Amino acid sequence: MTVENVVETDILVIGGGIAGCFAAIKAREQGLNVTIVDKGSAGYTGSTADALLGYMVFNPEWGLDLNACIDAVNKKGEYVNNREWTEIVFRDSWATYQDLVSWGADFPVENEEDIPYVKSYPPFGIVRIGGTSTGPPARRQAEKSGVRIMDKIMVTDLLKQDGRIVGAIGFSVVSGDTYIFKAKATVVSAGFSSLARGDGDGMAYRAGAELTTKEFAYTWPAARTNGGRRAIAAENVFMNFRNIAGEKIDTSNTYELDLTMEFLIHAGKGPIFWDLDDATPKDIDRMRKRQLNAYPKERVDFDPAQRGKYQTSGGNGHMLVASQTGGIWVTNTKCATSLPGLYAAGECCGTRYLGGYHPAPGFGLTGSAVTGARAGRGAAEYALQAERPEIDRKEVVRLKNIMYAPVERQGGFSPRWVMQLVQSTMMPYFIKYIKRGDRLQAALTIIEFLSNHLVPKLVARDSHELWLAHEAKNIVLNAEMILRCSLFRTESRANHYREDYPRRDDPNWLAWVKFKEEQGSMKLWKEPIPEKWWPDLSKPYEERYPRRFPGE
Repeated sequence: MTVENVVETDILVIGGGIAGCFAAIKAREQGLNVTIVDKGSAGYTGSTADALLGYMVFNPEWGLDLNACIDAVNKKGEYVNNREWTEIVFRDSWATYQDLVSWGADFPVENEEDIPYVKSYPPFGIVRIGGTSTGPPARRQAEKSGVRIMDKIMVTDLLKQDGRIVGAIGFSVVSGDTYIFKAKATVVSAGFSSLARGDGDGMAYRAGAELTTKEFAYTWPAARTNGGRRAIAAENVFMNFRNIAGEKIDTSNTYELDLTMEFLIHAGKGPIFWDLDDATPKDIDRMRKRQLNAYPKERVDFDPAQRGKYQTSGGNGHMLVASQTGGIWVTNTKCATSLPGLYAAGECCGTRYLGGYHPAPGFGLTGSAVTGARAGRGAAEYALQAERPEIDRKEVVRLKNIMYAPVERQGGFSPRWVMQLVQSTMMPYFIKYIKRGDRLQAALTIIEFLSNHLVPKLVARDSHELWLAHEAKNIVLNAEMILRCSLFRTESRANHYREDYPRRDDPNWLAWVKFKEEQGSMKLWKEPIPEKWWPDLSKPYEERYPRRFPGE
């Protein structure tokens, strides 16, 4: 028998990563009651815990140029970035960086010149992150400021009353008890959408919010070593890749490796290897330092000095959509969504500020902090004017029945198996990276079957499996979003490549894809990008887009 708990708060923040903590702290500064709810442990799990490669900071005193930074994002993102948000994130980054420093975050200096940022990613300023990450100090600051933090509670759906979001419903992943949250304003900061998670996008979609831009994949090569993340940390210092013939791959622009690996594999020139045999003693020393700075509390299980050649896994971001691009559509610079009372922050906040590329380490984390701070202030402004919500008991009962349905069933399908089916369908390079309409449609047919036949019959034996069942439901939904957006954009651009449409289509596709739930189906449409942000169409195609796709 589960217990029903009702939590009343001014601001509800769903997700306790860096975005959620910033949102909660900035809302709390307005004197409001603020609650963070996290299915893991706020500050210690999720996307923020893995974000250890850097933090993007713009500071003109470091010799950085704002126009050069914005122009680089425009070109790398191939003109589908929202330039207003691009500038906002650069300008706001310094304040969030100073906040994190004051809260105790560690940003070690690692170069002989004592320059606070890494000079490997011009024209950007990327600050290294110490092993404590940014999550724990952000959580401590939230607690210090009086934010209530409730861990191990999974939110499954938003509560909606008269078209307004008035809270959420969820359950304890430990006891299985019900939690009903009543809030004047709600911030969804539940992390990135992917084939491994996607709760924020899922609950926003079911509530009727508009979402955007799921077609641009996030990719990054990763070596298959027993060192796991330690190997990836070293790999980011020493980028030396070769194809099966031993030919070296150009890594002069590391964050444009993205689809390069996939094109080589598609052409039969794989597998690709990370080659440590060419590393100098200085290279080895730099890799070791990077590993220790990034993961000081983890055991040393990969030593680059052992050298060798390690097969890469192509794009290790195969589960993700482009950082800070795809997610819940925001209608203003306060991170309000299309639903009154609902705000978005972090990786599930569809600002589109990076367009189709993730240009360097640290941009996802910084964008999350910036949108978190803005969402917190925006939600507080809304809540100060809003009346305390009344919640329809019938709606609570309806969502509660849906939430516990998997544990009430005697038989059905395992959420783990459904997740495997999704990943087996979506992860092949010829679906996620090298796309073609007929293959995308074939994958969509399978995903639709999972959504219509398996998801309604998911079964769970306990509260932990109930957590997995709801994750599986959201993963299936995110797979459908990715496939439908990929089919809808009939061109190639940035990290979205269609074999059947191998060229950028200007000005027809100088637009964002938007979608929402409508009468049980996913409705998609174009949102034109303001003409003032277009590339110069008087220039030849080859000048606007110097990078060539196969088939052009």
